[in-house]
Amino acid sequence: MAQLLRGYPLVSVILPAYNVEGYVRRAIESMQRQSMDDFELLVVDDGSTDRTGDIVRQHTRHDLRIVDFHPANGGAPAARNLALDHARGKYVYFMDADDWAERDLLQSMVEPAETSSLQLVVEGFYIETYYGKDGQHTTEIKSRPTAIYPTQHEFRVAAAELFDQNLLYPPWNKLFLRERIEQLGLRFRDTFMDDFPFVLDYIRDIERVGVVAEPYYHFIRQREDSETSRWRPDMYEKREEEHGWMLDLYHHWQLDGDPASMEMVHRRYVERLVGCIENVCNPACKLSSAEKIELIEQMITSERAQIAVALAKPRSRMMQTMLVPIKTQNARMAYREGQIISFVKSHNTRMFATLKARR
Repeated sequence: MAQLLRGYPLVSVILPAYNVEGYVRRAIESMQRQSMDDFELLVVDDGSTDRTGDIVRQHTRHDLRIVDFHPANGGAPAARNLALDHARGKYVYFMDADDWAERDLLQSMVEPAETSSLQLVVEGFYIETYYGKDGQHTTEIKSRPTAIYPTQHEFRVAAAELFDQNLLYPPWNKLFLRERIEQLGLRFRDTFMDDFPFVLDYIRDIERVGVVAEPYYHFIRQREDSETSRWRPDMYEKREEEHGWMLDLYHHWQLDGDPASMEMVHRRYVERLVGCIENVCNPACKLSSAEKIELIEQMITSERAQIAVALAKPRSRMMQTMLVPIKTQNARMAYREGQIISFVKSHNTRMFATLKARR
């Protein structure tokens, strides 16, 4: 490991990296170019088998702000937790190794955090989906107006809109107060989509939250092995678990009787149920057509699915149409719909990304 700078940095930036030799240099250098330099960058090479580790070491040798770790492969949760155990900053910021940040990202979050004594700052971000060999991509901006929520109630009421813009799911558009992380004993769980429960645990009883409208983070979708593009045999079970987390959160917040909040929670669930149907129709799923239809029928006829589809208010005609098979509990229609979505997803990334953004 490189020798640490004296004193304590204001921000600890945590960057897990596994077999990302084509991207990690850009991620690290985007941090090195930040307009504020009072930070440490903790890079965990998670047992990479490509040149990722070498690239990390090259940067560590020339920048004392960078601290590198090279454990055996343990997965992203273990990598983040290792870095958390060594973090010294007042704040913690998480980044993914295949993404990059604009130069004012840290400064734009630290300023309101310091000025208003915030426990969390949430910032807008870009989603860039690449579909061509020459860098062609679609760009989607996720953002809400700049605001300060000084009380629990104000944040909880506003959370539905933040969830709707995907701002409360990932860790990489947020500045966390490290003292709070340690007081709560939070670490990343060894589970699929491990970052979401970390964020939910952090915001459960949070009091002071700020939102920065400007997007400075670029979330990149381009690799074929992306977690969001694979067939997963356990996807439905994981989505059921997530929905349980959301219901529990809003019950804890005493907002399970609030129409706007509950509409968001159930619309979120039923939209992801459509994704579960597509997942079953993925060509990599080796179930027979009859088995797929039977599985889809179990999904769409469940009590949860029917409650969700009754309460959800889709934002587009396309999504209204896509929910018809669930409303009518027509498994064969849902199966055909899933096949179409799966075909578009695998054959026209641009169209799929555009339609998803407009749902």
